[in-house]
Amino acid sequence: MRRLKHALLNVQRNRRRSVMSVLIIAIAVLALVSAGGFGLFTYQSLAEAAARDTGHLTLSSQQYFTEQEDFPLQCGLADWQQQRQALMAINGIKAVQPRIEFSGLISNGDKSAIFIGQGVLASEFTQKGPFLDVKAGQLLSPEERQEQPQVLLGEELARNMKAKPGNWITLLSTTTEGALNAYDFMVQGIVSTGVPEMDKRLVYVSLDFSQALLATDKVSLMSVFAFANQDIEQLKQQVEQQQASLLVTPWWKQAFFYEAVKGLYNRIFGVMGIIMALVVFVSLFNTLSMSVTERTREIGTLSALGTANSEQLIGFVLEAVVLAVIGSLIGLLLSGSVSLFLLFADIQMPPPPGRSVGYPLHITFSLFLAAIVSFGVVCICALASAIAANKGLKKPITEALIYV
Repeated sequence: MRRLKHALLNVQRNRRRSVMSVLIIAIAVLALVSAGGFGLFTYQSLAEAAARDTGHLTLSSQQYFTEQEDFPLQCGLADWQQQRQALMAINGIKAVQPRIEFSGLISNGDKSAIFIGQGVLASEFTQKGPFLDVKAGQLLSPEERQEQPQVLLGEELARNMKAKPGNWITLLSTTTEGALNAYDFMVQGIVSTGVPEMDKRLVYVSLDFSQALLATDKVSLMSVFAFANQDIEQLKQQVEQQQASLLVTPWWKQAFFYEAVKGLYNRIFGVMGIIMALVVFVSLFNTLSMSVTERTREIGTLSALGTANSEQLIGFVLEAVVLAVIGSLIGLLLSGSVSLFLLFADIQMPPPPGRSVGYPLHITFSLFLAAIVSFGVVCICALASAIAANKGLKKPITEALIYV
């Protein structure tokens, strides 16, 4: 306690220099915690979007992701209704959504284009949340309330087909037996995923009518949605035990964009952290070297009185630690203030590459990240102080006493 009090008094001897050191540390901590918080927010957003898109777990046949189908739904699920009921009995599962993935030609009578279709239940749109931006019309009605077959078109595809809500279009696809089949659908709505390339081909059809188009009762796969606090690994094990014949794939196995962005950001923030650490080290080393130089006669006097070099070294290190702690606290307070401000300020980031929709700027304030950054800064400051002080302590006592 005495040493700490002595370190606090020494820090106040040159207040201007101490304030500059604290400001450097605070800015470094602010930059690192804010950048890391932005990365955490991005990871969380991408993870949520990926899980919402594919489901927390995807159930399919063992060959679905490894073999090319010779005809539609060759690797589909035939007993999906019984399997779905069994899955809903597992504690922790909120919903199970069957889905059919197919493709074909879409025509408005004058021109045709290739489409990529999704056969889904109407409840999927409420289950997933607002993952689609409705540009015109409405989402698909529940199957029992559809008086005629309905379809949702991607924004770019609707523009290409010159289709509007209420218009009729024709979908042509290959059935599970290899024959061609066509069905007329009424455009219920026009939607956008935020990815222009997907909007050029996207078609959503009710599950029943997509099965009628393909002349089958199978589905391609089933998406399992869990509650927010559910352990996905544990849930995966339970589902695998119950559905041993099916392939259970967690969301992160299909989230290639998430893994790519996470790897890129980890490298960017890693380099940024190294640069900021070097800035803090060089700045503190320079500041502390000046302090040691000015106190050379003091060091010599203390050594002449019998004070061990190790004890003086501890004193210098404690001074640096005090500066680091004060600077870290200020930096964390600033970072928390910025994070809180962004929660209420509607600041939009530009659309990322490949997308047409931006997203709000937020920074996640993580106590774990704050602790790691603060500990790292304290260690860097202590190391810089030890190196600078050791240089002054090596001077002979006689030389230190007459140093000017």
